[in-house]
Amino acid sequence: MALPDFFLVGAPKAGTTALHAALVPHPGLYLSKVKEPKYFLCADEPPARPGQQGQRGPGDAHSAREWVWRRGDYEALFADAPAGALLGESTPFYLYDRGAQERLRAAVPDAKLIAVVRDPVDRAYSNWMHLWSDGLEPIGDFVQACRAEDARVADGWAPFWHYRRLGRYGEQLRHLYSLFPREQVLVLRYRQLVDEPQQTLDTVCSFLGVEHGHAVSAPPENVRPFVPATRRNLALAKLVRAGAAAGAYFPPRVWRAASVPLLRALHSRGTARPRLGVDQRREVLAPLVDDIRELEELTGQSFADWLGDEGRGEFRARQRPASA
Repeated sequence: MALPDFFLVGAPKAGTTALHAALVPHPGLYLSKVKEPKYFLCADEPPARPGQQGQRGPGDAHSAREWVWRRGDYEALFADAPAGALLGESTPFYLYDRGAQERLRAAVPDAKLIAVVRDPVDRAYSNWMHLWSDGLEPIGDFVQACRAEDARVADGWAPFWHYRRLGRYGEQLRHLYSLFPREQVLVLRYRQLVDEPQQTLDTVCSFLGVEHGHAVSAPPENVRPFVPATRRNLALAKLVRAGAAAGAYFPPRVWRAASVPLLRALHSRGTARPRLGVDQRREVLAPLVDDIRELEELTGQSFADWLGDEGRGEFRARQRPASA
Protein backbone atom coordinates (compact mmCIF):
# COMPACT_ATOMS: atom_id res chain seq x y z
CA MET A 1 0.00 0.00 0.00
CA ALA A 2 1.12 3.56 -0.71
CA LEU A 3 2.35 6.05 1.84
CA PRO A 4 1.08 9.65 1.70
CA ASP A 5 2.02 11.98 -1.14
CA PHE A 6 1.89 15.09 1.04
CA PHE A 7 2.07 16.09 4.69
CA LEU A 8 0.96 19.07 6.75
CA VAL A 9 4.04 19.08 8.95
CA GLY A 10 3.58 22.07 11.25
CA ALA A 11 3.32 23.98 13.33
CA PRO A 12 1.01 23.14 16.27
CA LYS A 13 -1.59 25.85 17.02
CA ALA A 14 -0.78 27.56 13.72
CA GLY A 15 -3.81 26.59 11.65
CA THR A 16 -3.01 23.04 10.54
CA THR A 17 -6.39 21.80 11.79
CA ALA A 18 -8.18 24.46 9.76
CA LEU A 19 -6.13 23.70 6.65
CA HIS A 20 -6.69 19.97 7.05
CA ALA A 21 -10.46 20.51 7.32
CA ALA A 22 -10.47 22.80 4.26
CA LEU A 23 -8.69 20.20 2.11
CA VAL A 24 -10.81 17.21 3.13
CA PRO A 25 -13.68 17.93 0.67
CA HIS A 26 -11.36 18.14 -2.34
CA PRO A 27 -12.14 15.18 -4.66
CA GLY A 28 -8.53 14.92 -5.77
CA LEU A 29 -7.22 14.54 -2.23
CA TYR A 30 -7.66 11.96 0.51
CA LEU A 31 -6.62 12.93 4.03
CA SER A 32 -6.53 10.42 6.85
CA LYS A 33 -9.56 10.55 9.13
CA VAL A 34 -7.15 10.35 12.06
CA LYS A 35 -5.82 13.88 11.83
CA GLU A 36 -2.58 13.43 13.76
CA PRO A 37 -1.46 9.80 13.43
CA LYS A 38 2.13 10.76 14.44
CA TYR A 39 3.53 7.67 12.70
CA PHE A 40 6.82 9.27 11.67
CA LEU A 41 7.51 10.42 15.22
CA CYS A 42 8.42 6.82 16.01
CA ALA A 43 7.84 4.69 12.86
CA ASP A 44 7.33 1.08 13.99
CA GLU A 45 8.70 1.68 17.48
CA PRO A 46 6.08 2.05 20.24
CA PRO A 47 6.07 5.40 22.06
CA ALA A 48 7.72 5.46 25.47
CA ARG A 49 5.74 4.02 28.35
CA PRO A 50 4.40 6.10 31.26
CA GLY A 51 7.15 7.84 33.20
CA GLN A 52 9.79 7.31 30.53
CA GLN A 53 11.68 10.07 28.74
CA GLY A 54 9.32 11.92 26.45
CA GLN A 55 6.17 10.98 28.38
CA ARG A 56 6.57 12.72 31.74
CA GLY A 57 4.28 15.71 31.33
CA PRO A 58 0.65 15.63 32.47
CA GLY A 59 -1.35 13.59 29.98
CA ASP A 60 1.67 12.72 27.82
CA ALA A 61 1.56 8.97 28.30
CA HIS A 62 -2.20 8.84 27.71
CA SER A 63 -1.83 10.83 24.50
CA ALA A 64 0.95 8.54 23.28
CA ARG A 65 -1.44 5.58 23.43
CA GLU A 66 -3.32 7.18 20.53
CA TRP A 67 -0.30 7.29 18.21
CA VAL A 68 -0.56 5.14 15.09
CA TRP A 69 2.93 3.66 15.27
CA ARG A 70 2.59 0.33 13.45
CA ARG A 71 3.20 0.49 9.68
CA GLY A 72 0.21 -1.71 8.86
CA ASP A 73 -2.17 0.42 10.95
CA TYR A 74 -0.78 3.57 9.37
CA GLU A 75 -1.21 2.30 5.81
CA ALA A 76 -4.74 1.20 6.67
CA LEU A 77 -5.65 4.86 7.27
CA PHE A 78 -5.52 5.32 3.47
CA ALA A 79 -7.14 2.04 2.42
CA ASP A 80 -10.41 3.72 1.40
CA ALA A 81 -8.82 6.37 -0.78
CA PRO A 82 -10.36 6.61 -4.29
CA ALA A 83 -8.13 5.67 -7.20
CA GLY A 84 -5.92 8.51 -8.33
CA ALA A 85 -6.37 10.68 -5.24
CA LEU A 86 -3.32 12.18 -3.60
CA LEU A 87 -2.90 10.86 -0.06
CA GLY A 88 -2.13 13.19 2.82
CA GLU A 89 -1.98 13.47 6.58
CA SER A 90 -1.42 16.20 9.15
CA THR A 91 0.95 15.85 12.08
CA PRO A 92 2.21 19.31 13.04
CA PHE A 93 5.06 17.95 15.17
CA TYR A 94 6.91 16.65 12.09
CA LEU A 95 8.39 20.11 11.48
CA TYR A 96 9.77 20.26 15.02
CA ASP A 97 11.05 16.69 15.32
CA ARG A 98 14.35 16.17 13.46
CA GLY A 99 14.00 12.40 13.62
CA ALA A 100 10.57 12.62 12.01
CA GLN A 101 12.00 14.73 9.20
CA GLU A 102 14.69 12.13 8.57
CA ARG A 103 12.19 9.26 8.60
CA LEU A 104 10.03 11.12 6.10
CA ARG A 105 13.04 11.61 3.84
CA ALA A 106 13.92 7.91 4.00
CA ALA A 107 10.36 6.65 3.39
CA VAL A 108 8.84 9.24 1.03
CA PRO A 109 11.63 11.36 -0.51
CA ASP A 110 9.29 12.77 -3.17
CA ALA A 111 6.63 13.91 -0.71
CA LYS A 112 5.39 17.48 -0.67
CA LEU A 113 5.44 19.18 2.70
CA ILE A 114 3.32 22.12 3.89
CA ALA A 115 4.35 24.12 6.95
CA VAL A 116 2.08 26.78 8.43
CA VAL A 117 3.96 29.17 10.72
CA ARG A 118 2.50 31.66 13.17
CA ASP A 119 3.86 34.51 15.27
CA PRO A 120 5.84 32.37 17.74
CA VAL A 121 4.65 34.26 20.82
CA ASP A 122 1.00 34.08 19.76
CA ARG A 123 1.53 30.40 18.95
CA ALA A 124 3.10 29.68 22.31
CA TYR A 125 0.35 31.56 24.15
CA SER A 126 -2.33 29.61 22.28
CA ASN A 127 -0.46 26.40 23.09
CA TRP A 128 -0.30 27.25 26.79
CA MET A 129 -3.97 28.33 26.78
CA HIS A 130 -4.99 24.99 25.24
CA LEU A 131 -3.27 23.00 27.97
CA TRP A 132 -4.25 25.35 30.82
CA SER A 133 -7.92 25.45 29.83
CA ASP A 134 -7.99 21.66 29.56
CA GLY A 135 -6.65 21.33 33.10
CA LEU A 136 -3.28 19.82 32.15
CA GLU A 137 -0.98 22.83 32.57
CA PRO A 138 -0.24 23.26 36.30
CA ILE A 139 1.28 26.76 35.97
CA GLY A 140 -1.39 29.43 35.69
CA ASP A 141 0.88 32.15 34.34
CA PHE A 142 2.01 31.94 30.71
CA VAL A 143 5.39 33.62 31.20
CA GLN A 144 6.17 31.48 34.25
CA ALA A 145 5.32 28.39 32.19
CA CYS A 146 7.75 29.53 29.50
CA ARG A 147 10.42 30.00 32.16
CA ALA A 148 9.87 26.38 33.20
CA GLU A 149 10.39 25.10 29.66
CA ASP A 150 14.07 24.22 29.91
CA ALA A 151 13.54 22.18 33.07
CA ARG A 152 10.53 20.42 31.54
CA VAL A 153 12.44 19.52 28.39
CA ALA A 154 15.31 18.17 30.47
CA ASP A 155 12.84 16.13 32.50
CA GLY A 156 11.32 14.55 29.39
CA TRP A 157 8.02 16.36 28.88
CA ALA A 158 6.54 15.78 25.41
CA PRO A 159 6.97 18.35 22.59
CA PHE A 160 3.56 20.01 23.05
CA TRP A 161 4.98 21.52 26.28
CA HIS A 162 7.93 23.08 24.41
CA TYR A 163 6.24 26.42 24.07
CA ARG A 164 9.07 28.52 22.68
CA ARG A 165 11.03 25.75 20.99
CA LEU A 166 8.08 24.80 18.78
CA GLY A 167 8.21 28.34 17.36
CA ARG A 168 11.86 28.19 16.29
CA TYR A 169 10.87 27.79 12.65
CA GLY A 170 14.17 29.01 11.24
CA GLU A 171 16.25 26.17 12.62
CA GLN A 172 13.48 23.68 11.88
CA LEU A 173 13.22 24.71 8.23
CA ARG A 174 16.98 24.81 7.80
CA HIS A 175 17.12 21.15 8.79
CA LEU A 176 14.14 20.30 6.58
CA TYR A 177 15.79 22.00 3.59
CA SER A 178 18.88 19.87 4.16
CA LEU A 179 16.71 16.80 3.51
CA PHE A 180 14.15 17.94 0.93
CA PRO A 181 14.48 20.22 -2.13
CA ARG A 182 12.88 23.59 -1.50
CA GLU A 183 10.43 23.08 -4.35
CA GLN A 184 8.87 20.26 -2.30
CA VAL A 185 8.25 22.53 0.70
CA LEU A 186 5.52 25.18 0.93
CA VAL A 187 5.75 27.64 3.82
CA LEU A 188 2.53 29.50 4.63
CA ARG A 189 1.73 32.07 7.26
CA TYR A 190 -1.17 31.67 9.65
CA ARG A 191 -2.29 35.17 8.76
CA GLN A 192 -2.57 34.16 5.09
CA LEU A 193 -4.88 31.29 5.97
CA VAL A 194 -7.10 33.55 8.09
CA ASP A 195 -7.00 36.81 6.15
CA GLU A 196 -6.93 35.39 2.59
CA PRO A 197 -8.38 31.87 2.84
CA GLN A 198 -9.41 31.41 -0.78
CA GLN A 199 -6.17 32.70 -2.24
CA THR A 200 -4.16 30.61 0.24
CA LEU A 201 -6.11 27.44 -0.51
CA ASP A 202 -5.58 28.03 -4.24
CA THR A 203 -1.86 28.32 -3.52
CA VAL A 204 -1.95 24.99 -1.68
CA CYS A 205 -3.88 23.32 -4.53
CA SER A 206 -1.38 24.65 -7.09
CA PHE A 207 1.48 23.34 -4.98
CA LEU A 208 -0.13 19.90 -4.82
CA GLY A 209 -1.06 19.95 -8.50
CA VAL A 210 -4.83 19.65 -8.07
CA GLU A 211 -7.71 21.80 -9.29
CA HIS A 212 -8.73 25.01 -7.59
CA GLY A 213 -12.27 25.69 -6.39
CA HIS A 214 -12.95 22.57 -4.33
CA ALA A 215 -11.28 23.76 -1.12
CA VAL A 216 -13.14 27.00 -0.46
CA SER A 217 -12.94 27.89 3.23
CA ALA A 218 -10.82 27.42 6.31
CA PRO A 219 -12.97 27.02 9.44
CA PRO A 220 -12.05 28.99 12.57
CA GLU A 221 -9.65 27.31 14.94
CA ASN A 222 -11.09 25.57 17.97
CA VAL A 223 -10.43 28.27 20.58
CA ARG A 224 -10.85 27.32 24.21
CA PRO A 225 -12.06 29.87 26.73
CA PHE A 226 -9.70 31.13 29.38
CA VAL A 227 -10.31 29.30 32.65
CA PRO A 228 -9.74 31.55 35.69
CA ALA A 229 -7.69 30.10 38.54
CA THR A 230 -10.54 29.82 41.03
CA ARG A 231 -10.52 27.19 43.77
CA ARG A 232 -13.24 25.29 41.93
CA ASN A 233 -11.33 25.29 38.65
CA LEU A 234 -8.02 24.37 40.25
CA ALA A 235 -9.70 21.40 41.94
CA LEU A 236 -11.22 20.29 38.63
CA ALA A 237 -7.84 20.64 36.92
CA LYS A 238 -6.23 18.38 39.53
CA LEU A 239 -8.88 15.77 38.78
CA VAL A 240 -8.12 16.09 35.06
CA ARG A 241 -4.40 15.56 35.60
CA ALA A 242 -5.00 12.59 37.89
CA GLY A 243 -7.41 11.07 35.39
CA ALA A 244 -5.00 11.63 32.50
CA ALA A 245 -2.24 9.88 34.47
CA ALA A 246 -4.50 6.91 35.15
CA GLY A 247 -5.67 6.98 31.54
CA ALA A 248 -2.19 5.94 30.44
CA TYR A 249 -3.07 2.41 31.56
CA PHE A 250 -6.46 2.13 29.85
CA PRO A 251 -7.65 2.31 26.24
CA PRO A 252 -7.63 5.97 25.15
CA ARG A 253 -11.38 6.06 24.56
CA VAL A 254 -12.00 5.31 28.25
CA TRP A 255 -10.31 8.47 29.54
CA ARG A 256 -11.58 10.53 26.61
CA ALA A 257 -15.13 9.66 27.58
CA ALA A 258 -14.52 10.14 31.30
CA SER A 259 -12.92 13.55 30.77
CA VAL A 260 -15.88 15.04 28.89
CA PRO A 261 -17.88 16.17 31.96
CA LEU A 262 -14.76 17.50 33.68
CA LEU A 263 -13.76 19.57 30.67
CA ARG A 264 -17.31 20.77 30.20
CA ALA A 265 -17.34 21.94 33.82
CA LEU A 266 -13.98 23.68 33.41
CA HIS A 267 -14.98 25.47 30.23
CA SER A 268 -18.46 26.39 31.46
CA ARG A 269 -17.12 29.32 33.46
CA GLY A 270 -14.51 30.37 30.94
CA THR A 271 -13.90 33.97 29.96
CA ALA A 272 -12.29 35.82 27.06
CA ARG A 273 -8.59 35.19 26.61
CA PRO A 274 -6.53 37.91 28.35
CA ARG A 275 -4.22 39.87 26.10
CA LEU A 276 -0.51 39.61 26.74
CA GLY A 277 1.14 42.69 28.21
CA VAL A 278 4.07 44.32 26.46
CA ASP A 279 6.58 43.14 29.07
CA GLN A 280 5.22 39.59 28.90
CA ARG A 281 5.50 39.49 25.13
CA ARG A 282 9.01 40.96 25.14
CA GLU A 283 10.28 38.34 27.60
CA VAL A 284 8.89 35.41 25.62
CA LEU A 285 10.03 36.89 22.30
CA ALA A 286 13.61 37.80 23.24
CA PRO A 287 15.18 34.31 22.79
CA LEU A 288 13.38 33.90 19.44
CA VAL A 289 14.57 37.04 17.64
CA ASP A 290 17.66 35.46 16.09
CA ASP A 291 15.59 32.54 14.83
CA ILE A 292 13.07 34.91 13.23
CA ARG A 293 15.98 36.55 11.40
CA GLU A 294 17.09 33.11 10.23
CA LEU A 295 13.58 32.39 8.98
CA GLU A 296 13.63 35.64 7.00
CA GLU A 297 16.96 34.67 5.46
CA LEU A 298 15.72 31.21 4.51
CA THR A 299 12.40 32.28 3.02
CA GLY A 300 13.19 35.73 1.65
CA GLN A 301 10.09 37.02 3.45
CA SER A 302 9.77 39.68 6.12
CA PHE A 303 8.49 38.65 9.53
CA ALA A 304 9.02 42.09 11.08
CA ASP A 305 5.44 42.11 12.38
CA TRP A 306 6.43 39.31 14.78
CA LEU A 307 9.01 41.58 16.42
CA GLY A 308 6.54 44.19 17.67
CA ASP A 309 5.11 44.67 21.13
CA GLU A 310 1.64 43.44 20.20
CA GLY A 311 0.61 40.20 18.53
CA ARG A 312 -2.51 39.54 16.55
CA GLY A 313 -3.89 37.06 19.08
CA GLU A 314 -6.47 34.39 18.44
CA PHE A 315 -8.52 33.75 15.29
CA ARG A 316 -11.25 36.27 16.08
CA ALA A 317 -8.67 39.01 16.64
CA ARG A 318 -7.24 38.24 13.22
CA GLN A 319 -10.40 39.55 11.62
CA ARG A 320 -9.36 43.13 12.43
CA PRO A 321 -7.28 44.97 9.82
CA ALA A 322 -3.60 44.19 10.07
CA SER A 323 -1.41 46.84 11.66
CA ALA A 324 1.77 45.59 9.99
